[in-house]
Amino acid sequence: MQRRLILATLAAAALAGCGTMPGMGWETVIADGQGLAGLDKVGNANWRSEGGLVVADKGTVGFLVTPKSYRDFVLVAEFWAETDTNSGIFIRLSDAKTITADNSYEVNIWDIRPDPKYGTGAIVNFATVPVPLTHKAGGRWNTFEIEARGSKVTVKLNGQVTSVMDNGKFAQGPVALQYGPGVNGAQGGPIKWKSVRIRAL
Repeated sequence: MQRRLILATLAAAALAGCGTMPGMGWETVIADGQGLAGLDKVGNANWRSEGGLVVADKGTVGFLVTPKSYRDFVLVAEFWAETDTNSGIFIRLSDAKTITADNSYEVNIWDIRPDPKYGTGAIVNFATVPVPLTHKAGGRWNTFEIEARGSKVTVKLNGQVTSVMDNGKFAQGPVALQYGPGVNGAQGGPIKWKSVRIRAL
């Protein structure tokens, strides 16, 4: 009996040390069934809750923005994209109403971006990915892990590091999830968010 109790305690401790476990300081941005609760909409994308997911597939450009600001953190997001989906996660926004890759860090989701060096897994304008793209998101479920510590930001897609940046231009700000236009302004594919969680460091 005592041996079982010790093993159960050790197992619980191991699970508590797992970074992507819910609880243990993790805040939910999006979760199954939660919908858009607590997020601000910017732009004209048709964000909606659908089948337990948060989805957008029409509009010129739109964002879901956290009301809270973050400095150092780990963010884990599960998402579905098509090959022609233009989306991304913008971190440390300087302006939560006018969101661009010039006033925040954009971790990109766009397999067919016209300038591929800032395609899926890149940090637009700051950290490139190899060309041709070796990490793509289209047609499947994916997991992004973004770690921001001071000036260093590391991006992983499905467990593989895609880009690393050392830049102190933007120190703190909200997080935004994007639905963007396709190539040459055409309607791009949908973006579907299943789970987005963040833990301050």
